[in-house]
Amino acid sequence: MKKIFLILTLIIAPFIAEAQVKVPLASPKSTVFQTVGLTDIEIVYCRPAARGRAVFGNLVPFGKVWRTGANENTTISFSDDVTIDGKVLPKGKYALYTIPKIESWEVIFYSTTNNWGTPEVWNEANVVLRTTVKEEALVKPVESLTIGISSLDANFAYLDIAWENSSVSMKFEVPTQKNTMESIEKVLAGPTSADYFTAAQYVFQSNGDNAKALNYIDKAMDMSTEKPYWYTRLKSQIQARSSDYKNAIETAKISLAAAEAAKNQDYVKMNKESIAEWSKKEQ
Repeated sequence: MKKIFLILTLIIAPFIAEAQVKVPLASPKSTVFQTVGLTDIEIVYCRPAARGRAVFGNLVPFGKVWRTGANENTTISFSDDVTIDGKVLPKGKYALYTIPKIESWEVIFYSTTNNWGTPEVWNEANVVLRTTVKEEALVKPVESLTIGISSLDANFAYLDIAWENSSVSMKFEVPTQKNTMESIEKVLAGPTSADYFTAAQYVFQSNGDNAKALNYIDKAMDMSTEKPYWYTRLKSQIQARSSDYKNAIETAKISLAAAEAAKNQDYVKMNKESIAEWSKKEQ
């Protein structure tokens, strides 16, 4: 009898699991991705709705730490260090807490992010950054809590929080100039063959300066011991666009031979078609 019961249980269990009732969440989860300059930002939060309730000063008391959402921690991640109110917030992931007040809010970036709501024991040592932001009254009420990034600039943006009749916008600065200059200096200090190839490809595909594209691809080939067929393919295309069909054909033949050796039929086909096309134009 026990065996029969066990077998029936194993048979019925999957159907019970599949038959579980699904209902919409009261505070659905939302994820915001935004790049500001060269810095990636991700916000994950649950969005409670007012549903006719008085929110601030009632559902969300003034002067107390609020999870800034519902359910688990609202989190915000930065791929670079950012500056807020003259203070540096190191790159990383933080729980986003706020303390709403009538005329201003405190915005808190907390290092532990695995709490359900606010921490059971608040540890001030986990507060990485705290700032105060002016509260703005909204003319049109916001039914569901909304957190986002606005007023994008290459060097800064604003973190916006809005719900019911209140909103706050906190400016944060990103190190775009620093990151860009580091990238430029790294490349210019020692560009590789691949860097020159990429530059040549971009100039060619964007219908830029043909002489510059040719200069870049020549440098790429000079720095490459193998002179891959995709390098010579690009050089032939640049030469052909300059109406230098004779040299374009010769370069394409080199690319063709290398592509055949590598058994890359796509490049074999492209080179053969180009050679045939350019041969007609050369005549």
